[in-house]
Amino acid sequence: MPPKTSSRAWDGLEPSLSEWTLDAVSSMGFTRMTPVQASAIPLFMQHKDVVVEAVTGSGKTLSFLIPIVEKLLRLDEPLKKHHVGAIIISPTRELASQIYQVLLSLLEFHPASAVATKPTEDGAPRPKSSSSILKVVPQLLLGGGTSPAEDLSSFLKQSPNVLVSTPGRLLELLSSPHVHCPQSSFEMLVLDEADRLLDLGFKEDLQKILRRLPKQRRTGLFSASISEAVDQIVRVGLRNPVKIAVKVKGGAGVEDKRTPASLQMTYLTTPPLHKYAILKHILSTVQPTPQKTIFFVSTCSSVDYLAAILPIILGDEFLMVPLHGKHQANVRQKNFNRFTTATTPAILLTTDVASRGLDIPSVDLVVQIDPPSDPKTFIHRCGRAGRAGRRGLSIVLIHPGREEDYVSFLEIRKTPVAPYNLTEFTDEEAKAATDKVRKAVLKDRAMHDKGQKAFVSWLRSYSKHQASSIFRVADLDWEALGLAWGLLKLPKMPELRTFTGDKTLGMKIDWDSYTYKDKQQEKRRKEAMAEAANGEGAEQGTKRKPTESVAWSQKAEERDKKFKKKEVKKTRKEKERWELLPEQEKKKVEETQRMLEEIRAKNEQERLARQAERANEKANEANGKKDDDEFKGFD
Repeated sequence: MPPKTSSRAWDGLEPSLSEWTLDAVSSMGFTRMTPVQASAIPLFMQHKDVVVEAVTGSGKTLSFLIPIVEKLLRLDEPLKKHHVGAIIISPTRELASQIYQVLLSLLEFHPASAVATKPTEDGAPRPKSSSSILKVVPQLLLGGGTSPAEDLSSFLKQSPNVLVSTPGRLLELLSSPHVHCPQSSFEMLVLDEADRLLDLGFKEDLQKILRRLPKQRRTGLFSASISEAVDQIVRVGLRNPVKIAVKVKGGAGVEDKRTPASLQMTYLTTPPLHKYAILKHILSTVQPTPQKTIFFVSTCSSVDYLAAILPIILGDEFLMVPLHGKHQANVRQKNFNRFTTATTPAILLTTDVASRGLDIPSVDLVVQIDPPSDPKTFIHRCGRAGRAGRRGLSIVLIHPGREEDYVSFLEIRKTPVAPYNLTEFTDEEAKAATDKVRKAVLKDRAMHDKGQKAFVSWLRSYSKHQASSIFRVADLDWEALGLAWGLLKLPKMPELRTFTGDKTLGMKIDWDSYTYKDKQQEKRRKEAMAEAANGEGAEQGTKRKPTESVAWSQKAEERDKKFKKKEVKKTRKEKERWELLPEQEKKKVEETQRMLEEIRAKNEQERLARQAERANEKANEANGKKDDDEFKGFD
């Protein structure tokens, strides 16, 4: 068990912290340590492996950053060039970037490290003033923005001693012979959001990384739900770790909860017809008006479509910012910054990509429009609000009927939710919102296409819910949901084969004259209609049915494009891997290739020789037969 501290004063820690560290945490607003900081920092600064399970927003990031920085700045002598002293591994790009920024904020108060982390005016890395000065130089490693070769180049120029990275990019850098993590230099390894890092998607990379690190090290696992990965902790090489579990203290004493006491978790039973229209009603009843709100939905396509229709429902009072995992890296970062730095009321419309790890400041309200497919994600979504003692509200929307059993399901998982009291919201108000959305959708066929795609993707996600006995496709009210989404008709889906209701949702549309705003899209639509009419005599407005030859050529062309794209990507990766190989390995590869070429050339010569020999034999046989025929004629 962690040591019990009667006071959580920063200057009361043993071993004591540096003066500049005390100044840094004071400037960050931490007047006293949080329980997790008071428990984890002294143990991690000593020779202890720690497994930290604490509620979301409890200050875990500083719990490992402070020990890392303090340890590296108390070494007897600076680390050698290109030697790494500590590594922090994060499961997502956003969380890694966040940790890196907190580390930079901390190091601003240490003069030598602050200078080392700032580039010169021309953008080049700042050279070291003296090799004898202890300093912390971090490097952020993220896939997508830079290539492995560029990351290695930055590493060689700056010689960082702390790496903050996602697993894949870290493994690529550690594969270089120029990056050293010997036992004499390497001090600490931190796995943030450890349970997610130990998921199947990261396990293989993590094992490869650990094989490149010394066994004699200090390792820290930090997460809001580390207990769900305890069976796998042994695999990451912890030696007799101290487990720190920080529980929420309520009026009845310590409760086994994973969310802060300042967070109010509620549910709202709302009919399918009200699914999106009621969001404006919720925002108007929360007082004061929430400045930062997060809407969670289940799929990326839902984010794309709802980002277009929710501003129509909510009005101009809120800035709508979409964010999902299929956005390009630069778009994700740009949108994330737009939300965090917004000075007016803003809503982050997102998927589970933002459900955990990210320290989004001052989130007042979280609305889970779609309950998560994985129930474990529920508490992580809720925990975006109510961080660091700040009051927050979380609301999950559920349909009346069987879905109300989700409340009992959460209670069994020690995540109780209370009913959210909301004034009455009528069907007329919901239908009025639907009409507004439909008017906008009718102006651009592209919005209709987005809606159809989003609805299908949402249904696929709903059908794969882990609590399948609660969330049943058979119980869905199709017409009400279609109206809530502002659809002009229900999409064609296998689930609707037995549906006998109105698939047109009461809309009569001339699909021939329903146009795209984008001129190129509209041109392609008209061309397709003309080809369908001329080629097969199909009815006007129906989807073009190409002949087999046309379809085959289109498929072949698409395959060729994909193949070429894969080849280019493969060539680029092979080139990057080649650049990271040590010289000895390169020589071995070159020698092997030379031998293979010699073997191929020799085989080719033998093949040609055999071919020539067979040709001579055939020619001799033909000549012999001709001589026999002539001899017979002579007789």
